[in-house]
This record gives sequence, structure tokens and C-alpha cells, in this order.
Amino acid sequence: MLESCYRPLERCFGGGGDGDGDGLLWHMDLKPHASGDYSIAVVQANSSLEDQGQVFTSPSATYVGVYDGHGGPEASRFINSHLFPYLHSNHRTLISSSIFRYNDYVYILILNIFDFGFPGFALEQGGLSAEVIRRAFDATEEDFVHLVTRSWVARPQIASVGSCCLVGAITDDMLYVANLGDSRAVLGRRMSNGRMSNSTAVVAERLSTDHNVGVEEVRKEVEALHPDDAHIVVHTRGVWRIKGIIQWQRYSLSWNIIRALSSVLSLYDYLEVFFFLTVSRSIGDVYLKKPEFHRDPRFQQFGSPVPLKRAVMSAEPSILIRKLRPQDLFLIFASDGLWEQLSDDLAVEIVVKNPRVGIAKKLVRAALGEVARKREMSYDDIKRIKKGVRRHFHDDITVVVVYLDRECGSANGKCTVDCTSAPIDIFSLNSNEADDTPLTTY
Repeated sequence: MLESCYRPLERCFGGGGDGDGDGLLWHMDLKPHASGDYSIAVVQANSSLEDQGQVFTSPSATYVGVYDGHGGPEASRFINSHLFPYLHSNHRTLISSSIFRYNDYVYILILNIFDFGFPGFALEQGGLSAEVIRRAFDATEEDFVHLVTRSWVARPQIASVGSCCLVGAITDDMLYVANLGDSRAVLGRRMSNGRMSNSTAVVAERLSTDHNVGVEEVRKEVEALHPDDAHIVVHTRGVWRIKGIIQWQRYSLSWNIIRALSSVLSLYDYLEVFFFLTVSRSIGDVYLKKPEFHRDPRFQQFGSPVPLKRAVMSAEPSILIRKLRPQDLFLIFASDGLWEQLSDDLAVEIVVKNPRVGIAKKLVRAALGEVARKREMSYDDIKRIKKGVRRHFHDDITVVVVYLDRECGSANGKCTVDCTSAPIDIFSLNSNEADDTPLTTY
């Protein structure tokens, strides 16, 4: 019976570990979708993978989701199994598939908006639109808040868990991009200069808005919403951050590891690590949206109290809608772990200059190469670092590359209904070790 459970798992993942020996890297080289091909890759740095990524394809639509969690994996995993069902399905098909692995058992959650009664908002309103997307985001946020309300007495830290949320949808030659936080969507398009429509030059066009207080415009927006709080945004250790500690971790490292890391990390780095909030919009982060949570003594026993008079974050997505054009070649959807290392232009250049097969892994490897270069290390050195400790060097990274060929993809020559989700935890998948995060039934 267990063997039969793994077969659907393999179909949904559709990929494998890194052939170069990085046990924390997973990739799916190439699959078809209605408008071309796509590739996906994820590398884990945190003790529990906080990024989640998924692609749903059908003959009429393609959906892409990249969810970059912080404070823990719960919010990104929740979005991974809840957001797509609230979006559109024109036909009686699978819209989302999520896999939970716990204590050597594999749980496969199949969500069908018809058979299980999920309200497909696009179906109600006759098609995908900005309003449909907002309602889907709002419903996912509301559901997660309900989960936190039910769970937080026993697990107060769940009130500080959140996730960025980047979604792309392609249907009827229209592109929809919606995001919360600082994951990013970038378009690679052929330059069109007057009559030079056949130019071979490809330029990067950013399609999403970074909701990060490191961006001056976002910082001013947050400050304007809190005129009575001079410290709503602070500059700490060279980075602009919204007040509030999201995550605190202490590592107990052997002296061998300390000696090995001493040339690239300070004592502060490997003994105590504070992760501060830099994004202004997300799913979750309930304690920064609902003052009653952070004021409760039970939460204050878990983390430092944060004096707030009103919500400092929102779940209102920025949405872009544009018609796809012949010069639009491909899309890159990625969590900020990629963009911390590669510029938009460099990422587009890498896609242009390399074969399609394995292109998402190529981008992840380029980012890790940049991490190694900054630390005066080699990529082989990075690969030897264990999860958790590796977070000192780079973040979890999720990349999805979607080619736009105006016809069904070439990977298998056939467009089908399919869902590809990255593993819930790459280390556990590659080592056959069960994820130690308890299974939550939503």
C-alpha cells in the first residue's frame, strides 16, 4: 500500500535530486504547458524548507505559485494547498495536489473545486480577473488566520509565521501576476525598436512589485500609514526592517565546524541569528496584523513584545495584467533567495544563453556560485554545509522558468492536466528521513 502512495508522489514531483551531489537541491528539468515548456528547481538552506513552489497546467491555462515562508514552514505549506483551489478551473479536473510526509507515511491531499466544494471564484464571475485574484488571496489569508486562532494557544509561535506569495496565471493569451512580499516575476522579451521587431537582443522587464522596506517607496508607504510611530521602520545591521523579530535561532556547533566557518562568519553569526521582517505584505504574520495576538501574555512568553497600535502589514496583493505579445519569450518566477544573488538582467541572460532542459537548476546553481564567490569559497564547499547552518550563507531558493512559445510545449509534445509541486522538504526526500514537522490537517 505504501508503494502505491509513492507512485502519485513521484508523478507530482516529477523531478529528482541534484546529480552533482547537492543533497539539498531538487529540480524538474522540463515539462510542457499550454504555451510552451517550464522548469522548476529548489534548494533548501533552512532546517525546514520554508519555500514552496507549484505549477498547475491544463490545455487552457497555466498557474505558477512561489511561496517564500519566514518564521517557519507552516504558512507557505498552507498556501501551497489552499490558494489554487480558490482560483479558476474551467473543467472538472485536479487543481491542486499537496503531499505531506510524516513518520514514514505519505499523505496526498487532492483538492478538486467541484468534488469538494471549493468556491472557484473565477468560475463564479465568468473568468480570471483582478477581483478574482484578490478574493482568492483574501480567502487564503482568512483561512490561515482561522488556523492560527485555533492553534496558537498550544503553539504561540504560529502567530509569527508568514509567507510571501507570488502567483502567475496564463489563460487566453493574458498574463496575470500577483504578489505579496519580495518574491519576483521577470519577463524576458525580445527588444522591439521601431522596425527592428526581429532583433535578437533580449531584455528583462520586471512584472512584480517588491514589497520590501529596503525600497524607499515602500518604506515611505509604511511610514505614512504610521505617522505616530517614528520607529515603525528601523535600520539595523545595514538593513531596513519593519520592527518585530520574526525568528530567533541558536545553533550548537562543534568546534570543528566553528573552525571551518571562522574565516567567513563572525562569532555573532554562528551563535545567534536574528531574522527581522523586511516585507510589508504577506499571508500570515498574524501578530503584526492583529494587535490582540502580540498583546497576549502567552505570545509575549514566546517572543519579545512589539508595541503596535495598528496592523503594520497587509495581505493586499499588487496585481499586473497584460496581454502576451509575440516578443515575450519567457518568465522567471523566483523567491528573493535568487534575486539577492542575481540581477534581473543577469538571470534573463542566463536563460537566453543556456538550453531549456534544466534551466531552473542552472539559475539556482548560478546563485549558489555567486554565494560561494562572495565568501571566497567553492560551490563544493557550499554543498558540504548542512541544512540550518547553510542558512548563514544563503536563503531557500525557488525558481520556475516558463517559456512562452504560443503552442503546446515541446518537452513531451502534449499538453495535459498536471500538477508539479516541489518536495515539502528536500533533505527528507533525498535522505529518506521523515520531516519532523507534525502533520496538520486543514
